[in-house]
Amino acid sequence: MACRNLLHFLRSRVCNHPAKVRRRLAAASLLFAIVLAALCPTLAAETKSLRFAPLPMENREAMVVQFRPMVAFLQKQLGVTIEFDFSEDYAQILKKFKAGTIDLAYLGPLPYVELRAQAPQAEPLVHFNEASGQPMYTCALISLADTPLPLDNLTHRRIALTQPLSTCGYLAVNGLLRQHGGSLENNSYRYLDKHDAVALAVVRGEFDAGGVKTAIGRKYAHLGIAILAETPPFPAFALIANRATLPAQTMEALRTALTQLDPNGADKEMLASWGESLRFGAVAASDRDFDPVRLYKGNLHIPTSSKQ
Repeated sequence: MACRNLLHFLRSRVCNHPAKVRRRLAAASLLFAIVLAALCPTLAAETKSLRFAPLPMENREAMVVQFRPMVAFLQKQLGVTIEFDFSEDYAQILKKFKAGTIDLAYLGPLPYVELRAQAPQAEPLVHFNEASGQPMYTCALISLADTPLPLDNLTHRRIALTQPLSTCGYLAVNGLLRQHGGSLENNSYRYLDKHDAVALAVVRGEFDAGGVKTAIGRKYAHLGIAILAETPPFPAFALIANRATLPAQTMEALRTALTQLDPNGADKEMLASWGESLRFGAVAASDRDFDPVRLYKGNLHIPTSSKQ
């Protein structure tokens, strides 16, 4: 606020002088404004509208409900305007990020790893804690409990997946099958897009197994879903900043605003209105947090099309 007041004062002083003097004062004011912007981290942010890409896990209305409270909080804390930028899938978000048309994205670990490999300007700011309070989660291979599925050398089965760039999709399921001497390529698989869609397709008997976030698999236990195998922990979903479009001061302000929240104390009531994947607090993130995903993936090529 003090920075804005100084600029308003400068403008008023310039306007109260003759034209010749105004030109000289304007030049001096411009130089001072440049210096002032460097000294006032929020000044540049106050005049910029940020574009935020939420993860395409649900329909747009559901995404707005989940992310709007967090966006409103960040707008108030930083004095910026944040606009939603919707995408149909992970690949579209990555394309926009590389083109510089989005400033922030909410991504799972595999999409981030793929993005960082192509766009080194991707900077992880925070991980959002899971309901457990930990900044990590696992993926699971699920099936119906009343039709046990032997995992050893699994072949010719129908397997439901989320999206190609979903951590719990091809990456996790293929890794789990390989631990039992199998592979996704020895089976048929179809990308169904959403975790809930995968779980429900298995419930209906349309597929023999599916890959989902473990927490989602457990959510459908009352419908007969059983967890056959589980991956090691992966880093939790993260808020990713675009260093090519955001100044360092803005990125640090975003990180600080989120990591200082107390989900078990003063901020518990406010966070209750945030989306289920956002309300349990956040911890600072770094690129090295994602090394376990890189190790798990190795040189794996992930097909973008289903195999019938």
